[in-house]
Amino acid sequence: MATAEKGLVLLDLWVSPFGQRCRIALAEKAVEYEYREENLVDHKSPLLLKMNPIHKKIPVLIHDGKPVCESLIIVQYIDEVWTNNPLLPSDPHERAKSRFWADFVDKKVYECGTKLWKFKGETQEAAKKEMIEILKLLEGELGDKKYFGGEAFGFVDIAFVPFTAWFYSYETCANFSIEEECPKLVAWGKRCMERESVAKSLHDPHKVHEFVCFLKKKFGVE
Repeated sequence: MATAEKGLVLLDLWVSPFGQRCRIALAEKAVEYEYREENLVDHKSPLLLKMNPIHKKIPVLIHDGKPVCESLIIVQYIDEVWTNNPLLPSDPHERAKSRFWADFVDKKVYECGTKLWKFKGETQEAAKKEMIEILKLLEGELGDKKYFGGEAFGFVDIAFVPFTAWFYSYETCANFSIEEECPKLVAWGKRCMERESVAKSLHDPHKVHEFVCFLKKKFGVE
């Protein structure tokens, strides 16, 4: 049974892997909230600019009128405020390790993925090589575990799984197969999609690709 929270609002964008992290975390905690879609292309809302004046970007979780910004910080905040179904391990070293790998995803995957659709030629080839290295490191950390934290779906899974909806776009733009390179990682992504929290938060990879094509046109990549 979902817990209705008064004064809980998520400012987000449907396709954002960063916003999807927050949606997955809230779903795992069975917390209800108000979702507000932002238009980042043409017009950022006054509320977004007021609640995140530093970065002026989504996601922003507004709890009782107070903003929390940056997706990994938001997920940790959610885990601390709603203590049911913990997302981070209780052991301090395991918790630190989870934060390390979530931070690795944050710093590596999105930026490298952007290069795959935004550039061509040598830059794209270099990005493809880098992306395969990044994914192989993540696959090595996953190993034969069900989830990154073992049997329990948690923080690193939430940080990384939204990007699986972008895999098709990365592959199509840069002409390679993630499944061929990292089969265990793709199998993990499919396991995560069996969870309602993930399935309801992620969008069809082909719809994501349509959005990427729109971005390519906007940036004059074609």
